[in-house]
Amino acid sequence: MRCALITAVFSSLCLGAAAQGAPEAEPLPGRITQTVDMLIEQGLADDIGLQFVEDLTTEVGPRLAGSQAERRAREWAVAELRSLGFRNVRIEDFDIPFWSRVTDTAHVISPGQQELVITALGGSADTGEGPIEADIIRFESMDELRAGFESDIRGKIVFVDEITIKTQDGSGYGLGVRKRRECAPVAAEKGAVGCLIRSVGTQPRRFPHTGMTARPDGEATGPLPAAALSPPDADQLTRLLERGAVAVRLNIQTETLTGVPSGNVIGEVPGEQADEIVLISCHLDSWDLGTGALDDAAGCGIVVGAAKLIDALPGQPKRTIRVVLYGAEEVGLLGGDAYARQHSEDLENHVLASESDFGAGRIWRFQTRFGDGALGYAAAIQKILAPLGVTAGDNNAFGGPDILVLARSGVPVVTPGQDGRDYFDYHHTPDDTFDKIKPDQFRQNVAVYAAFTYIAAESGWDFRKVAEPEEAE
Repeated sequence: MRCALITAVFSSLCLGAAAQGAPEAEPLPGRITQTVDMLIEQGLADDIGLQFVEDLTTEVGPRLAGSQAERRAREWAVAELRSLGFRNVRIEDFDIPFWSRVTDTAHVISPGQQELVITALGGSADTGEGPIEADIIRFESMDELRAGFESDIRGKIVFVDEITIKTQDGSGYGLGVRKRRECAPVAAEKGAVGCLIRSVGTQPRRFPHTGMTARPDGEATGPLPAAALSPPDADQLTRLLERGAVAVRLNIQTETLTGVPSGNVIGEVPGEQADEIVLISCHLDSWDLGTGALDDAAGCGIVVGAAKLIDALPGQPKRTIRVVLYGAEEVGLLGGDAYARQHSEDLENHVLASESDFGAGRIWRFQTRFGDGALGYAAAIQKILAPLGVTAGDNNAFGGPDILVLARSGVPVVTPGQDGRDYFDYHHTPDDTFDKIKPDQFRQNVAVYAAFTYIAAESGWDFRKVAEPEEAE
């Protein structure tokens, strides 16, 4: 997931809803309430969604954007959605620049010799035909690097040693990830030859945490070789620097291509009003270190499981439920951008959108971004979800990384906020594997998604609704 981008554009998404007191919940017809109660009960006993995650991470494994593994994942997902009975299953293709690590090693060469555990950041430039050797210069933050003198930095490897704070809502990651994106371009401007960062994750183990560094649009690589150090190795490098000058040998070799296929996988539960879309989504690609279980096979299992519960009900929902498994999220939200371009003429028919891309922790808060006149609808959904331990959130939801562009286009979105206190212990590391998913928490997610998706599809509510003007006294 790309929390830094979320943080950067968060304020631009507002649909104009002003902060208000808690609105009165819009009444739901009894038949909808009864069905939602049944869906919640079934979601809490889910097997389909969890099996989807297990099979994807086992049969396909890591799914680096643009790789043959991502292609296999698309084909696998199409077959799986069809076997589950989804209709209109298809792949919507688009091309991307491809980057893959070949070699990524680092060694202290002075004083003494010792290995540092690193991982190349996505989009890292390579070090040429072989390694580079240079002295290290350490900064405690990006602000400190920006203020650094070019004369001190030129010819050196920059090391940004900023710690990521663990938070429930992921905001610590949103702040910490800036060094991952910005170290290479800022260091390059000051004449550095490489960039090392303390991993953006929150775990203390010797697992480095990857993710994208900045690169020009349409390009496969950024301006410098860039890598993340595992937290213990960042600590080790800092202790060495406290004792004097340190030189490091950095070797990063990569494979890059242009115009490589990726795609979004789509399946639907058709509604009576087929052109009105309730979109629930995830991203299918992952980084290559683990098996992408929490990021984001879990999200795919959650939305597939929830949609399948609704599909199993008698009859059709009023609105179509569209499940989108986005491609190439990790390398720049490219699947979300492609979807918005390919569906630009019918975005006004998207009545609600959401994305599950924050692991499988228990949902504790439900945020919306509705029109001012639809806040009673938000209150009604929040009331339904309260027995699941979900608190009412504000009207400032971002929806999810791949649907940011939909939200900017005026599509109403919701964010079922998961507890992310341990998410960044595993995210983007070799430790992101299926065993980290807690089944009871995962199933609570399925229940929440099934409930609000069914309400959005069956109620006919207009989540863009503006507030009626107050009558003059």
